[in-house]
Amino acid sequence: MGAQLRVYKRRIRSVSATKKITKAMEMIAASRIVKAQRKVAASTPYATELTRAVTAVATGSNTQHPLTTEAEKPVRSAVLVLASDRGLAGAFNANALKQAEQLTAKLEAAGRTVDIYVVGRRGIAHYNFRERALAGSWTGFTDEPTYADAKTVAAPLIEAIEKDTAEGGVDELHLVYTEFVSMMTQTSRDDRLLPLSLDEVKKEAAQEGEIRPLFDFEPSAEDVLDALLPRYVESRIYNALLQSAASKHAATRRAMKSATDNAGELINTLSRLANQARQAEITQEISEIVGGSSALADANAGSEK
Repeated sequence: MGAQLRVYKRRIRSVSATKKITKAMEMIAASRIVKAQRKVAASTPYATELTRAVTAVATGSNTQHPLTTEAEKPVRSAVLVLASDRGLAGAFNANALKQAEQLTAKLEAAGRTVDIYVVGRRGIAHYNFRERALAGSWTGFTDEPTYADAKTVAAPLIEAIEKDTAEGGVDELHLVYTEFVSMMTQTSRDDRLLPLSLDEVKKEAAQEGEIRPLFDFEPSAEDVLDALLPRYVESRIYNALLQSAASKHAATRRAMKSATDNAGELINTLSRLANQARQAEITQEISEIVGGSSALADANAGSEK
C-alpha cells in the first residue's frame, strides 16, 4: 500500500508541474491574441481598399495586363501555404495543411503543375515528410509577422507570375491560410490572389448596387497596374499572415486551456485514489494492531492458566 501511495503522490507532483506550464502558455497566448487582433483590424481596411483600387483600374480600362488577364489554358499554379513555426495549437496546422492538400489535388486533377510555397516550420516538415519538393519556404516570423516579412514572401511569387510558364513562371497564385473569425472560430480557406477574377468583381458590385466612378489614368493604366499589383499581393499576404498569427494564438489558448482543465481533473482523480490508498493503509495498520493486541492478550491468558 505504501508503494502505491508513493506512486500516486509522484504522479500528482508531475501533473501539477505540467498544469503550471500549460496555464502559463494559456496566459501568454491570451495576451498575444489582443495584439494580433489589433494588427488584423489595422491591416484589413488597407488591404480591402487596395483591392478595390486594383480592381477599379482593371475594370476601368481595356489594358491586357498579365496579372489581371487569365490564361486560356493555365498549366502551372503556385500555392502559398501559411502554417506556423510551433505546435501546441490543436488542429490549427492540420486544418490549414488539409485545405492545401485539397486545393493541390483539385488543381492537379485539372491538369496543372503545382508549385508549393510554405511559411512555417510545421508546414515545411509536413511536405518534407512526404518528400514533396518546395518552390520556396520561410520560417521564424509566424507568431509576429511584419510587412517586411510579407514583402520577402511576395517577391518570388510576383516574379513567378510575371514570367512565362516556359521559363518557370506560373499562371495563377493561390493563398491558403486560416481566417480569424472570433476567439472560438478560426476557418481554413483558400483564395486565388492572381489573376483577379474581374467577372466576379463586376457581379459583386452589381449585387451591392455599387456605382463605380470613371477614372483617368496617368501616365497609363498599365503603369498604374505595374505599381499597384505588387502592393496588392504584399498587402493580401501580410493580412493573411496576421490572420493566421491571431488564429494560431487563439488555437494555442484553447488547446492549453483544455490541457490545464484536463490536468486539474487528473489531479482530482489521483488525489481521490491517493486518499483511498492512504485510508486502506491506515485500516490495514489498525487491523494489524488490533490483531496483534488480541494475539498478545490470548497469549497472556494462556500463560496464566
